Amino acid sequence: MTIREFKMPDVGEGLTEAEILKWYVQPGDTVTDGQVVCEVETAKAAVELPIPFDGVVHALLFEEGTTVDVGQVIISVQTGEAEAPAPVAAAVEAAPAAAEPAPAARQPVLVGYGVSESSTKRRPRKAAPAPAVAAQNGTAAPVAAPAAPAAPAPLPAVPAQPSGERPLAKPPVRKLAKDLGIDLASVVPTGDGGVVTREDVHAAAAAAITPQASAPAAAPAAAPAAVAAPVAVAAAPAVDAAARETRIPVKGVRKVTAQAMVGSAFTAPHVTEFITFDVTRTMKLVQELKADPDLAGLRINPLLLIAKAVLVAIRRNPDVNASWDEAAQEIVLKHYVNLGIAAATPRGLIVPNIKDAHAKTLGELSESLSALVATARDGKTSPADMQNGTITITNVGVFGVDTGTPILNPGESAILAVGAIKLQPWVHKGKVKPRHVTTLALSFDHRLIDGELGSRFLADIASVLEHPRRLITWS
Repeated sequence: MTIREFKMPDVGEGLTEAEILKWYVQPGDTVTDGQVVCEVETAKAAVELPIPFDGVVHALLFEEGTTVDVGQVIISVQTGEAEAPAPVAAAVEAAPAAAEPAPAARQPVLVGYGVSESSTKRRPRKAAPAPAVAAQNGTAAPVAAPAAPAAPAPLPAVPAQPSGERPLAKPPVRKLAKDLGIDLASVVPTGDGGVVTREDVHAAAAAAITPQASAPAAAPAAAPAAVAAPVAVAAAPAVDAAARETRIPVKGVRKVTAQAMVGSAFTAPHVTEFITFDVTRTMKLVQELKADPDLAGLRINPLLLIAKAVLVAIRRNPDVNASWDEAAQEIVLKHYVNLGIAAATPRGLIVPNIKDAHAKTLGELSESLSALVATARDGKTSPADMQNGTITITNVGVFGVDTGTPILNPGESAILAVGAIKLQPWVHKGKVKPRHVTTLALSFDHRLIDGELGSRFLADIASVLEHPRRLITWS
């Protein structure tokens, strides 16, 4: 029998970690080369991972919801002639039995606990505030009432986790520690073989809140029962704080988006320009195209014509479609347009792009937009779909917002924010009439696009949408 290990791969470009969203197999299941065993989220995308060999699942090293560093073993598989490891599956829920002696060069791998010795450097977790721990734990620290404050009791002389080693704990215990904001590496283990137990985690949580929950010297022992009231008062802040605040771990899409936006905001010098104009003719064209038999079955909406207007404006102002090469100190002009469309998904904001959008007809562009939205909504957007974008559109108008000052998608030259289209009083042919009006905001990298070029580009987009016949005359 041979145990083969499958490590978390880098499914994008230079990724360092991924979150396991779902396991499709369990210990004892037979798997074949190429079979999908789990789904992970990384680089703003959910990706299914296939196993690269045949065998029987020996162990799942991490539970769902765990963030794993690239290169760490996530699943082991028995290959060759061997029975399915039924007892191994049970070991995930039961306490680990004594392991057989192992060579000094390698520590044993406990099923469900992960590799006990690793060269991977893990980031320390930040402990949650003590009041929140008290509320989640559901326990109140007792308030001592001696005549004078007593010195804190020394910690038991039990060795903590060795520096550099991954703490040993069952997946449920790891989850408990994560929920309580306790760093497992700081917990003193009392289980067999140095395993951290649930009781150890609760003890660490209680120790964290004791200094705050303890009150000054209480009343003398002969005091009436009414003096118990200060105990309730002292414990109340923990409950109130938990009710007033919720801490959400920043990971997955939100983490990547936050890092990208900070990098973009402090790297590319942003300039934002605005234009408000009449799009009544474009709205009429949308209705006409919906009734066109040649476009039957296609999704026709204002965003489609806005995307087309952007492509026409790029053709008239090709220098806006560029990127900045910091290493070479060069401007790289792009002779293709990978048009990004910002999409709000349950996992956060992502920006997939339509490859070679400049070469597509209106019908092909509609099909690509529909496919992009459907894939993003289902959480199936791949890392490749979000790479190599050139210019992005973000439609904040769907939320009723007039416009905004968008931040550039890293590596791109410009981003267009589309505001809500509303009926407003507007001067048309010398008279005030109700017209469909919107506001566009264009943010651009001032290293690539100067004020004149940015203004002409934005004005051309508005001109096409104000007079949509220019979709033909300017193409």
